[in-house]
Amino acid sequence: MGFHHETPRDDTPLLSKAPPLSSKSKTFANIFISIVGSGVLGLPYSFKKTGWFMAMIMLFLVAFLTYHCMMLLVHTRRKVESKVGFSQINSFGDLGCAVGGTFGKFSIDAMIVLSHCGFCASYLIFISTTLAHLAGDTSALSSFLAPKVLFLCGCFPFQLGLNAIPTLTHLAPLSIFADVVDFAAKSIVMVEDVFVFFKNRPPLKAFGGWSMFFYGLGVAVYAFEGIGLVLPLESEAKEKDKFGRVLGVAMVFVFLLYAAFGALGYIAFGEETQGIITTNLGQGTVSALVQLGLCINLFVTFPLMMNPVYEVVERRLCDTKYCLWLRWLLVLVVCLVALLVPNFADFVSLMGSSICVILSFVFPAMFHYLVFKEELGWSCVVRDGAVVVFGLVIAVTGTWSSLMDIIAPTA
Repeated sequence: MGFHHETPRDDTPLLSKAPPLSSKSKTFANIFISIVGSGVLGLPYSFKKTGWFMAMIMLFLVAFLTYHCMMLLVHTRRKVESKVGFSQINSFGDLGCAVGGTFGKFSIDAMIVLSHCGFCASYLIFISTTLAHLAGDTSALSSFLAPKVLFLCGCFPFQLGLNAIPTLTHLAPLSIFADVVDFAAKSIVMVEDVFVFFKNRPPLKAFGGWSMFFYGLGVAVYAFEGIGLVLPLESEAKEKDKFGRVLGVAMVFVFLLYAAFGALGYIAFGEETQGIITTNLGQGTVSALVQLGLCINLFVTFPLMMNPVYEVVERRLCDTKYCLWLRWLLVLVVCLVALLVPNFADFVSLMGSSICVILSFVFPAMFHYLVFKEELGWSCVVRDGAVVVFGLVIAVTGTWSSLMDIIAPTA
């Protein structure tokens, strides 16, 4: 089973801006930026549905499992590269090819395309919902002329232009600006939550019932999604023997940030917490600037997040050559998905429960077992098997639960 050395990397453009070897602090920063995304904005609503204590437990469980599976990928890559006949493995897709051949590569490629298209659809849902909220006029002649739909359609031509750019180098300054705006906006949201809590002090629940368990898990898995970046990040780490420790510290930091953001959003607004926490913010210049800042961040991040999709699709359909009409077709499909899904948090849960669970838990544990099966003890076999079974159970039940939540309002 040979490794196809000509296969392009599947990692995202964020990493191409990093130096060849990163210090511990730069590795930490890259991990943090790679994991923290739009999923955090749906956490307060998840806290409302599952209860704050249950949500905390699920966040911790997902953070621990994500770290465990990321390290499984690192160990599996090191083991495969140590074998004679295998060249350097640069990405998750490359590892899939080395362990599972053509089927392994195709499976990872398909999951990367679906997950990144899903992330971008969630960005558009957030942007259109937020802008419609800022516009303040919820009246519409029909569902096709609703403010949310009009704003989404307005984004479409601009995204066609941004996604037509063949090289991402031109987007790098915009990306850095967007990250700064995003961090400032989320910080302001958390400070605002504290003031609102002391004014409102709404009743809170610690446990929302077992029926919400899989919903909350889906949102948490989506929020921690970053498994596809761990191999490129480890490759660029200067001190590879300390990568596991740096990754662990970063995951603890992200967990604390998520727990604080989710809890503060929920305790501030209680049962009034919306699917996107920013829609709970009152009217005013600061509130409007915060929401616009988050929209700008996700709008600019859209073409960056679609880049791995273009790499996979152009490699398979266009012999790795740039194809404008294919890129525009994919943008159109993502926009149509965003139009069809009404609720941001429900869509986040669906993405987390289905594709992200398979990518984050099932494949890493499966690859680890296939590579180490001849030398592992029974405890390791049971551990890998338990992660695979756990992932598949969440994927089936969580996907069904999320689909029911999406369909229910229109039923």
